[in-house]
Amino acid sequence: MILTVTPNPSLDRTYEVPALDRGEVLRATAERMDPGGKGVNVSRALAAAGRRTVAVLPLGGAPGALVAELLAGQGIEVAPVPVAGATRSNIALAEPDGTLTKINAPGPELTAAESESLLSTVRTQIHAQVHAQVHTEVRTQVRTQVRTHADSVAWIACCGSLPRGLAPEWYAELVARAHHAGARIALDTSGPSLLAALRERPDVVKPNAEELARAVGRPLVTVGDAVKAAEELRTYGAGSVLASLGADGQLLVSDAGTYFGFAAVAAVRSNVGAGDASLAGFLAAGGEGPDALASAVAHGAAAVQLPGSVMPSPADLDPSAVTVTADVPLDRPLTEPAS
Repeated sequence: MILTVTPNPSLDRTYEVPALDRGEVLRATAERMDPGGKGVNVSRALAAAGRRTVAVLPLGGAPGALVAELLAGQGIEVAPVPVAGATRSNIALAEPDGTLTKINAPGPELTAAESESLLSTVRTQIHAQVHAQVHTEVRTQVRTQVRTHADSVAWIACCGSLPRGLAPEWYAELVARAHHAGARIALDTSGPSLLAALRERPDVVKPNAEELARAVGRPLVTVGDAVKAAEELRTYGAGSVLASLGADGQLLVSDAGTYFGFAAVAAVRSNVGAGDASLAGFLAAGGEGPDALASAVAHGAAAVQLPGSVMPSPADLDPSAVTVTADVPLDRPLTEPAS
């Protein structure tokens, strides 16, 4: 089972428009409403793949209630943390050429009590899954020893920006508590919260090219630059680095080596949640090694060909289109250099 933590979830409305003309009345050709937030998207992708997942997230007001309802409709277990403020609503405008314009609301400001409740809920979920695992083994007389809490919660994916009220060190505290409980952590955040969390040694971090450049404080122009930046993050404390390079593919840098993955995409419809789908594919395939990277690339490539933030199902994946190699093209220029 994979637990996801989304400190700043959202209700996402996506409108497809013929063109984005400023100051004009725009008539949408299609619209979608989805539960949003990076961790939420990871849970949605896992559920679409038939994997069990529990989403921990603060929810408030009518938008929060609708997020919970939409997640339940997708077969996702929700562990809500009630908060006083209303869950944010985001808007995305998608053009036919793949250009996406997003308006993200700031979200509610969490109190100190709500912050602690969010951390406590994660711990409660880990312990609850361990208890359920032990109870099932006793009931069925299976003599498999439960070695650690991670036997029940395979991974905890901590994803997205932090809402107002949570200090940059909040993720570091979550990583420390989760490791103490025996769970492995995949962290997808950026800026000060990423750098603060590295001291607690998350098992996997998943930056995109811009986030990677910001973390090391220098531009990335080639794939080789991205590899060096990922290696630097590992010296700061990251166990493995799964880096999304947009249209140029993905990198995995870990103790087992460095691998590059790529899949050709005929047409990009929407890149909303594509990185989250990649992380879901990576964790669903074990969270380490070239096979997990191939799964991440396949999920990401499928996601960008779907509308809005729709997460790919197994039927949408094309593993034959994915190439993973240890012969990393270090000199290859990035299509969109990260400044």
